[in-house]
Amino acid sequence: MPKLVKLYIKNVLIGFALAAAFVGLILWLNVAGLWHLVTAVSGGWIAVLMLWVFNAIVFAGVQFAFAVMRLADDDDGPRGGNRARVTKPASPMVAVPVSVSGRDAHRRS
Repeated sequence: MPKLVKLYIKNVLIGFALAAAFVGLILWLNVAGLWHLVTAVSGGWIAVLMLWVFNAIVFAGVQFAFAVMRLADDDDGPRGGNRARVTKPASPMVAVPVSVSGRDAHRRS
């Protein structure tokens, strides 16, 4: 089996396990009365299954994305952009005279 497929399967299983722990914690802490809602109805297990599967899809995708991003090689090259000097103007506020001519000059006065 290719390495990438093994990596994918491993990280998807980790994501599904994290989602199971997350859903278990939500139910245990009874967030928004979810434990009561799930146990009081006859089809409550379907809600728990859906909550777990949908969270597992998200968690597995994020887990695999982290794993893929960790595969990048470290760059040993220079960092921080170029080392060119930044020249500063002599005075930060310089007034520049502008002459106004034409019809617009008469309207403003």
